[in-house]
Amino acid sequence: MKGALLALIFLLELAMLAAAGWWGFTLDAGWSVRLLAGLGAPLLIAVVWGVFCSPKAGVVLPAPAKLAVQAACFVTGGLLLALAGQPVPGAVLVALWALDKALLTHLGDPV
Repeated sequence: MKGALLALIFLLELAMLAAAGWWGFTLDAGWSVRLLAGLGAPLLIAVVWGVFCSPKAGVVLPAPAKLAVQAACFVTGGLLLALAGQPVPGAVLVALWALDKALLTHLGDPV
């Protein structure tokens, strides 16, 4: 069960990055702005995740702060997906992450 939940959370992390890219590439702007946003938004989220949330994070945060950063990343991904015209998938992304995180926490997995 725990392995499946960890696999799901990894796939949700990839979906979060894809959502940020989708938002950038669907902006009603010039090609250069769409390219910058479509590549820059997922890159920014990935850097924040890598620095604060990854297993080998450069900055070790207390569990509540790490959870807050993770939540902020997923809410951002969900909001960007909603802004790209996909509010239901955006809400599902955030809800699935919250449910998966709650189940992992219940099973004793550290934040």
